[in-house]
Amino acid sequence: MKNAFDVIALGELLIDFTENGFSGQGNPLLEANPGGAPCNVLAMLQKLGKRTAFIGKVGKDMFGAQLRQVTEEAGICMDFLLEDEQVHTTLAFVKTFPNGDRDFSFYREPGADMMLTAEELPTEELKNTRIFHFGTLSMTHPEVRLATRKAVTMAKEAGALISFDPNLRPPLWFSLEEAREQIAWGLSRCDILKIADNEIAFMTGETDFDRAAALLQAQFPNIRVLNVTAGADGSYSYYGGKRVFVPSFRLGGTIETTGAGDTFCACVLNYVLEHGIEDLKEKNLKEMLRFANAAAYLVTTKKGAICSMPDPNEIEKVLLTA
Repeated sequence: MKNAFDVIALGELLIDFTENGFSGQGNPLLEANPGGAPCNVLAMLQKLGKRTAFIGKVGKDMFGAQLRQVTEEAGICMDFLLEDEQVHTTLAFVKTFPNGDRDFSFYREPGADMMLTAEELPTEELKNTRIFHFGTLSMTHPEVRLATRKAVTMAKEAGALISFDPNLRPPLWFSLEEAREQIAWGLSRCDILKIADNEIAFMTGETDFDRAAALLQAQFPNIRVLNVTAGADGSYSYYGGKRVFVPSFRLGGTIETTGAGDTFCACVLNYVLEHGIEDLKEKNLKEMLRFANAAAYLVTTKKGAICSMPDPNEIEKVLLTA
């Protein structure tokens, strides 16, 4: 039987306010960009021709309406996006540094994405997806944490592959120890892991990626594809005793890095959907990382994320010219 969806993701859907010049009075102008890591991933997968759906909650406000419209226009199934009449849509204000890195300030105490409950999950659809993807922003508070864990469990029991991106945002946690505990739970459940350089150091205490990956693989043998993103340096894949590194594309024009990791993650999931997760060769891992790096580079040349995902032709051009 064919699954209804290739990938279902659960988590935050929010507005990223990013800097976009200055007013005549010298005040910074902020652009309201639709964002949130799970839908960033799904938007890229839609560009690659996959069937996706999102589970989450926004406020019944102007920003919630904007997010629904943009994600539906991106082709993501938003049938399971709920609206909270009391709590507003979560907002993030993004400070961008000259090298493209960012600092986040969140308006989320509470935010609508936190209000999703386990009782509101679309249980039948969770049993009918090839991959289920999640992060930790839906694990920062008790109720949405229960919903996330129930969704992961249901999808896994139905045979879906589980994809996890820690997406660590320290300001959103009551303590870093709690963050570490919840990330460890995600690590213990996933088949496919995308983890950034700062996150793998946070979880292992190791800055050497090979040693850090070995520690995670020993502690969490369920992880079948372990990918580490190292920003401008490139990315690593650890799979079945193999270790592959592919450098990033440095073709200039980087504006900001918002959504780059999510784009990378989506391309990896797309590769697994098309090639399977069994018996991947070194050449497969290199092909996977190179495509993902190229797509991630393209996103850094535009503002925002959901509306900035490249199409396959753009990615192929980068692969051919670099």
